Amino acid sequence: MRIPKPVFARGRYLVALGLIAGSVAFLSADKRTIFPRNDRSNVANPQLVAWVQPGLLYKVVSTKIASDGTVSVDFKTTDPNGAALDATGVVTPGTISTSFLLASIPQGQTEFVSYITRTVTAAKGGATATQASGESSSTGTLTTVAMGEYLYTFKTKVPSTDDPTATHRVGLYGSRNLTQFGLGTNYASVTYDWVPNGSTPAPRDIVRTADCDSCHDQLSFHGGSRKGVDLCIMCHTQQTSDPNTGETLDMKVFIHKIHMGASLPGVQAGTPYQIYNFQNAPVDFSTVVYPSNPGDPRNCAGSCHNPKNGAAQTKYWMTQPGQAACGSCHDNVNFATGANHAGLAQSDDSKCATCHIPSSGQEFDLSIIGAHANPTESISAPGINLAITKVANGLAGKAPTVSFTITDNSGNGIPMSAMTGGENRLALVMAGPTSDYGLTSFGSDVTTPGYVSENPVPTAQCDASGNCTYTFAHSIPANAKGTYAMGIEGRRGLTLPNAPASEQSTEYGAINKVSYFSVDGSPVTPRRTVVSINNCNNCHTKLSVHGENRNQIEMCALCHNPDDTDASTRSSAVVAADKSLPPQGINSAMMIHKIHTGETLGAAGLDYIIVGFGGSHNSFGAAFASVPSSITKTGLLYPAMTPTGGVADTAKCYMCHVNSSEGVFPEGKNPVTDPQGLVNPVQPTTSACTACHFDTTSLAHALQNSDPKFGEACDVCHATGATYDVDVVHAGK
Repeated sequence: MRIPKPVFARGRYLVALGLIAGSVAFLSADKRTIFPRNDRSNVANPQLVAWVQPGLLYKVVSTKIASDGTVSVDFKTTDPNGAALDATGVVTPGTISTSFLLASIPQGQTEFVSYITRTVTAAKGGATATQASGESSSTGTLTTVAMGEYLYTFKTKVPSTDDPTATHRVGLYGSRNLTQFGLGTNYASVTYDWVPNGSTPAPRDIVRTADCDSCHDQLSFHGGSRKGVDLCIMCHTQQTSDPNTGETLDMKVFIHKIHMGASLPGVQAGTPYQIYNFQNAPVDFSTVVYPSNPGDPRNCAGSCHNPKNGAAQTKYWMTQPGQAACGSCHDNVNFATGANHAGLAQSDDSKCATCHIPSSGQEFDLSIIGAHANPTESISAPGINLAITKVANGLAGKAPTVSFTITDNSGNGIPMSAMTGGENRLALVMAGPTSDYGLTSFGSDVTTPGYVSENPVPTAQCDASGNCTYTFAHSIPANAKGTYAMGIEGRRGLTLPNAPASEQSTEYGAINKVSYFSVDGSPVTPRRTVVSINNCNNCHTKLSVHGENRNQIEMCALCHNPDDTDASTRSSAVVAADKSLPPQGINSAMMIHKIHTGETLGAAGLDYIIVGFGGSHNSFGAAFASVPSSITKTGLLYPAMTPTGGVADTAKCYMCHVNSSEGVFPEGKNPVTDPQGLVNPVQPTTSACTACHFDTTSLAHALQNSDPKFGEACDVCHATGATYDVDVVHAGK
């Protein structure tokens, strides 16, 4: 029986149930949860999804090397529920295209070498280079074993000298085309290790894909078909280079250089770092800024080389230093001459570990861990820990008294005398109500919109254990209602004699704490939770801004409220052009969205510039001060990847948001001050959404569905469960 194609109607698919009943068994349970959050299958018609069963998985059954060197692999193709898939698309929906890789780790070596290579010619000049490659199903021989099970025989044969004791790896990657059903293209890959003589394969397991995905969400390249580190390292070997630039594409080199980007010494000296892609077009990575401790790539173990990822060789970066990996970041070192290497010339890697041991227990020395120490996270810091234990007299019209503790990491109280001078700082910040910050005035002498910050150090009463009380100089407004917030922040200065000269004077901060209290006797209602600092730290590792002062979302929201701008710092801007512009709005929702969509802003000829403390010029749409003017700036690049292997997929709201908060439109939010915007003030949801959807058409759409008196009607169409909810309009982008 021929199954009809679904009918497209108003953006949704309808399945002709009467025509296929009895021939196709529909699943009673909704299987949406097995798909990535913004996959089209999550928002398509559930009956269509139950019929098509989108998704693709590969499983290797066995491999074999014949006596003449012929290699074959028996594999299965299934959907995510384990049901067999027909690669021709006749029995099950969607044709499947598969490609094959083959490599081994020769004895005495530690990295894969591909059996299959190709010669690539540069876009200009005729230069050539060798690159590891693979075969498509039409290159060798593909035969059907059973429904969903196939045997592929490689055209490439292993040589007669092939070592049967070496670890071999076969890799499969491919796609399932479901575009005719409106479900896009599904991509999958798998690798399989074996030793021909039957012994246990040696590991090449240094970085896990899950750690890459903490920033990239779904690591995939080359149109989306190559997924996962274990597959990448089969082609990105020492065999592979770019004929256009001469740059190696060896994984351990080009991945380091890509993530270093703007921090590469070579880039800072004016030489771009470019690689030509599969289309022989240049891709410039010179403006990439590593997000861990933004712009500081030294936190190797905090992100990629995660010691808790379960990888068999997760400590390899510490125990096996070498010129290729280390020189990829330190690209101004000439190992042959010893330039920028203390004059020590090295002909090979045999002596690297002599000086560069894993750890000496010290920081800022020649050991691997010591050389990558971050001053703001120095183990020598005694620490600072804060907590708010009580807010007394916290009623409308009253000046509250705050009880707080301040101790070091040993539990000893830190006296107020230790919090004065230099980089030392302690502050209590009060804001409210929690329904939305911003419009509250704490007195005519308070210039900070919507909040008041006070220094408790001069008058706080503390005991030797660090238990303190402080009474605010400013009162809670007499007409205040609901729940207010009290936050505490602090940092201390630190001198590190062994650190590089520019980093010997540093600071370290305390984890911010925020406490909520009712000013009118009503139930305490904490601030709504929109994003999680844990999600921020998936990329940023330990997000801390404003000189180690602020590091918790609840604290950031007190100041970055709908009424706040950079007006207080713009007049002291170090860039003259900034002084002539109106203040820039810095409400959290608008600011964070604009920052993370920086590259897209820049591509549209726009920018988002905040004048920070000291008049600093902070451009997120077009420029990075650390990158020479000779290199084209592209704006901040959001690392989440698209289904087709691109970056800057800002449609993946779930990377930051929690509890589907991007689809929740709470009432009572304040309008957002946006002096540089096309509309000022602007309604809150309009401000948040048009920070990413910044075209005038989207703004016009939002304004058409808004009213200054009655608010916004965004939830009618875009709330969770609505026809065009946020997940629906962002799906598959």
